[in-house]
Amino acid sequence: MPLQKLPYQKLERLIVDHLSTYEEENTLELIREFRMVKKRGYLTKSELEHVCYWKSERAIWLIRENSPYLIRKRTGDTFATRSERKKLDLLTSLKGVSVPMASAVLMLHNPKKYGVIDTRVWELLYTLGTVRTNPRGAGFRFNEWYRYLVIIRYFANKLHVKARDIERTLFKVHKAYQKGTLYQLGR
Repeated sequence: MPLQKLPYQKLERLIVDHLSTYEEENTLELIREFRMVKKRGYLTKSELEHVCYWKSERAIWLIRENSPYLIRKRTGDTFATRSERKKLDLLTSLKGVSVPMASAVLMLHNPKKYGVIDTRVWELLYTLGTVRTNPRGAGFRFNEWYRYLVIIRYFANKLHVKARDIERTLFKVHKAYQKGTLYQLGR
């Protein structure tokens, strides 16, 4: 694990001590752009590409293989359903949209309810024993993503902040306690 020994045994204490409600300007701008997406009810191809550049531009070539119609249809259906499973299934049915990318779309659409799942936040939760599956934090499945949502929403509600604030806090704590590189060869 590329984390130093954490001086915390409980997730809540770690979150309280490091809680971050500051959003970086580039992310704030994307969240503002998503206000139009909310009103319209779907993403355009260029908007999905913009999310891709923000989250992980490695997937851009696959993202570009999706037709504008398919993106509009799948994201429109995503934003119209209340089912978390259906949201994830619809988004990840698009080429280049993994669970972390789907979580980025959902977070930008509604930062109060969603955070971005990624290797860093998952590894931190795993190290603290909050989650017990997928120690590498790769190849997320619905059940892992949903467990993650329950955790960050619980603390967001308890601390009267957004789910995005909890996720960002976990991300920053991982960066602060990381040793070595995030993706080590041979892991």
